[in-house]
Amino acid sequence: MKKKPLAVVAFGGNALIDDNAHSSIQDQYQTVINNVGYLVDLIEQGWDLVLTHGNGPQVGFILRRSELAAHEVDPVPIDYAVGDTQGAIGYMFQKALSNELQRRGLSRPVVTLVTQTRVSTDDLAFNAPNKPIGSFMDKATAEKCATELGWHIMEDSGRGWRRCVASPQPHEIIELDSIKTLLECGSLVIAAGGGGIPVERNSEGELVGVEAVIDKDVASALLAKELQADMLIIPTGVEKVAINFGQANEQWLNQLTPADALAFGNQGQFGEGSMKPKVDALLQFLEGNPQGAGLITKANTLIQAINGTTGTWIRNNY
Repeated sequence: MKKKPLAVVAFGGNALIDDNAHSSIQDQYQTVINNVGYLVDLIEQGWDLVLTHGNGPQVGFILRRSELAAHEVDPVPIDYAVGDTQGAIGYMFQKALSNELQRRGLSRPVVTLVTQTRVSTDDLAFNAPNKPIGSFMDKATAEKCATELGWHIMEDSGRGWRRCVASPQPHEIIELDSIKTLLECGSLVIAAGGGGIPVERNSEGELVGVEAVIDKDVASALLAKELQADMLIIPTGVEKVAINFGQANEQWLNQLTPADALAFGNQGQFGEGSMKPKVDALLQFLEGNPQGAGLITKANTLIQAINGTTGTWIRNNY
């Protein structure tokens, strides 16, 4: 039987929260319901899927609850918070996907896999933690936490002070073989949530949790490369990538070669905290899988993009 094409789809954690007034579990689940139909459209077109997702806001919620309850229960370490969100967000997607498949008369197992990602504590990111997490504080409170708890702290865009941690590069998806086996069995797999639970191997080869967060798109690129996926898709808030964004000479891009994407990135055309990490992740995927394709578009235009009428494609050959 001919092997189905494989797409890795990387949803952002912020994509599950429309605004501050709609951040409850019920609101997030409704957003998932609103988006899984587009994924099932891909399945109906013959694609196998691995779904990854971000978890930034959700980890922040867990850490805030932990702070508020610190007088009664022990705090939640970051690696465990990532594991918590993998289960909770995975459950949302797993349930919503199963229900949508049933509505369409399709039968596919859907599996959420708690996934660890190996990093190295020799990574230079640990020398300069820059990923804000948790709640906002005034400067005095933040400095007290830094002194008493050993936190690194930073001022975050004029909104207050926050704890910050390292965001090291991922080197290995620990459960890669399990993901491959699940795909071979016909499962739709939800894996590497939040970039994976950060772990390292100690001198005895044992896995040990690390207080860090891993970029979801970079980890998704590693996973897609290791799976030799045909496509890495990063849904975002716009249908296409633009250069000169917001200016009179704004130009929306249909397709890019890796060289073009790299050149535009070096020119500062892609926002450091928005589009550039997504483009960089697609470039990493293509470097390890030259025959693959990267796609950035909105979730609700996935099928149109697959059919070539929208989206920004990055690939080596056109």
